[in-house]
Amino acid sequence: MDGVKNKINILLIVFLLLSTWTTAQVELKEYLNNFDAAATLKKHLKFSTFYTAATGGTSLSNVDVFSVDNGLSTQTISTPYDYNFTVGIRKIARFGYETKGKSFYDGTESTYSDAANVGKVKGVEYLFEVDFKRQEGIDYMDQHHFIRFSSDDGCPSELCVNFFALKLEYLEDGFADIKYFEASERYRQRKGKNLSWNIGLTHRLAEPYGYNPLDELMLANDNIHYTYLAIQEGYTVNVASSEYYDPSGKLVATNAEVWEAVVIPEMLSKYADKKRNELKKTMQHSFVVGFDYYKYTDSKWVHAWGSIMPYHYDDGSEFSYHNYVDGQWYDYSAGLIYGIKINKSLGYFLEGKYNRYWNREWYDFKVGLNYVIF
Repeated sequence: MDGVKNKINILLIVFLLLSTWTTAQVELKEYLNNFDAAATLKKHLKFSTFYTAATGGTSLSNVDVFSVDNGLSTQTISTPYDYNFTVGIRKIARFGYETKGKSFYDGTESTYSDAANVGKVKGVEYLFEVDFKRQEGIDYMDQHHFIRFSSDDGCPSELCVNFFALKLEYLEDGFADIKYFEASERYRQRKGKNLSWNIGLTHRLAEPYGYNPLDELMLANDNIHYTYLAIQEGYTVNVASSEYYDPSGKLVATNAEVWEAVVIPEMLSKYADKKRNELKKTMQHSFVVGFDYYKYTDSKWVHAWGSIMPYHYDDGSEFSYHNYVDGQWYDYSAGLIYGIKINKSLGYFLEGKYNRYWNREWYDFKVGLNYVIF
């Protein structure tokens, strides 16, 4: 009898699943039939700004390097001019403190509020920007892209989708030597008009930070047999004539001092980058807790946000960051924008953001005072 009941229950479950799947297929088909790609694209592009700009300027001044190896000689090292070519598209609502008087985006904007967990208004906001730049003779390609959905916390149900915040982001910062993709989904709870808390998960795809290929080559005396490694990497060493050639056959040093002080550090850096680039990207799943606070009046405003990741899932992989820190660690980010107009003449401001991921830091800030003379 029990066997018959079990079979009946299984049949009922299968029937319900089939019915649910059939209903879902019908609803999906109706949605796709009514979906207007052009109208949807137009809706999300409305009020967005596409921009492109090029800037340039003088870099480091020429430097004279003197040598006395074969009599006094002078070599002038010139650094090419700095430049920045930017192309991007953005649709981000301005907060009350952000200026509305600028006519054009030129790609040099430093909008700290872009890093906030949630935006000014509900709905979808986005930024896609690529910067080709040269700074102090070094070429970079920086990128910052994100899509951010912010809720209004206006649903009657406690599990309403409007209580959630979602963000997809890709950041590549050459100066900070950081590059990663991040996706986060957070449940939000508003505490009063200005403050909200959030809790959720983040998923970051990046190179295996913490891995140092040179650790595998360390000797017992904490040194590296760098000449042997250089030969492996294609360098040629003629000890008798004190001539050192790079893999392309170019003479790069004529004495051991230049070889050890200039060429070897560059070789080790290239070797480490090559070995890291050979590894696959790793996925890091983390638990995140954060907050957002925003209060604005014509004379005073405060916008602050922060996130901390106190727990990270260890998948046991060979290059997991857990292997380099002996367990858990803290990753966090924060931002603050504060301004006050004491009277019609005097005012001051403080703005900045700070990030620390995988023991790597990048930050910037501004502080200043304005006094208008009437």
